[in-house]
Amino acid sequence: MNELAPPAKLLPWAPERTGEAPHSLPPARRGPGFAASTWLAVRLAWRQLRSEKARLASAIAGVLFACVLVFMQLGFRGALFESATNLIGAMRGDLFLMHPLTLASFRPEPLPRVRAQQALALPEVERAVPVYLAQATWRNPESGTRRTIQLIGVDVAAGVLDFPGLAPLVDRLKRADTLAFDVRSRPEFGPVATLLEQRGTIEAEVGNRRMEVVGLIEIGPSFGADGNVVLSEVNFRRVVKERQVAAVDLVAIRLRPGSDILATQQRLRELLPRDVMVLTQAELRAHERRYWEEATPIGFIFAFGSLMGLVVGMVIVYQILFSDIASHLKEYATLKAMGYSGFYLSRVVLGAALILAVTGFIPGLALSFFLYDLVGSATFLPLRLDLAMGLSVFAMIFGMCAVAGLLAVRKLRDANPADMF
Repeated sequence: MNELAPPAKLLPWAPERTGEAPHSLPPARRGPGFAASTWLAVRLAWRQLRSEKARLASAIAGVLFACVLVFMQLGFRGALFESATNLIGAMRGDLFLMHPLTLASFRPEPLPRVRAQQALALPEVERAVPVYLAQATWRNPESGTRRTIQLIGVDVAAGVLDFPGLAPLVDRLKRADTLAFDVRSRPEFGPVATLLEQRGTIEAEVGNRRMEVVGLIEIGPSFGADGNVVLSEVNFRRVVKERQVAAVDLVAIRLRPGSDILATQQRLRELLPRDVMVLTQAELRAHERRYWEEATPIGFIFAFGSLMGLVVGMVIVYQILFSDIASHLKEYATLKAMGYSGFYLSRVVLGAALILAVTGFIPGLALSFFLYDLVGSATFLPLRLDLAMGLSVFAMIFGMCAVAGLLAVRKLRDANPADMF
């Protein structure tokens, strides 16, 4: 009923008659992997950028400008915070007493000196050293011009300050009307280092009082003070006569070896009245930094300047990539007609963005190193370009170019083979 159809007649050269093995079909050819195709896309992007050398130079210049601007803004911002905390970082104290209304070290709110003696009531406290901070006028020993300088008064023999060059001057600073001058102060204060080398000691007028400069130390200027001098506690009160003896600006507390800093901090907070704050050195530095970052417009200005640099660079890169896609729209349409996907063409554009980020970042980094040295020597600010900052700026530049590339990719929608041919 259901009979099978007879087999078809075999040709004489059929493998079934000749006994040869049937030929197998060749395996399907696989396309390149993701990494290989991405590398091809980057090579295509480089050839495309290189074909228009003037346009490539303009794009690299735009990325370089953004890179240098971001580096300089971040450098100034870092120098601001570092210079503002130089004094606090040089103090050798485990805990510090400060008035709650003090916003920054250059503008302190006095607190009662008796709080230092009260802190000694705890057995863990070995020493409580008052620190006096004020600003007074300094007369240039050569030109006679006046300029405001930061005064740091402390018991120099107590060992709570660790400025370079201070230790050999301790005995001389105990004499009446003597001070140590910050050699990194701005040059408007006069050639103090040169005169001191020539004469051994020089006289200077500080706050309408004649003082003797007995040596040099290293602190560095900040956004709050262009120069610094260190005096003994007694000499400080001789210069700042209006300062009450019972009022101090800061108290540095040294604990006995093996004491628990946090536990002692808590006990001091319970012991002392609410008119003082008990801070660790890290908390004191954070308090100083927070003032410059939040209570002044300087921190915002530097951050806003960095953002504007990135926006300008992104606009330049976007215009370059957009015009490049527009001028090669037929070529992109041809690639689409050949079977290349839109994702592959997008990688070509993003590859161009990556190339621009790298080629603009390298000369920008080299130029920033030069500008850091130039600006640092002119302003005496601690401008430092380290690995962490370099990686951060490269990430910003790469992100800037990537966003510009993603915006320019939208132009690829116009590359329709049906419209071009």
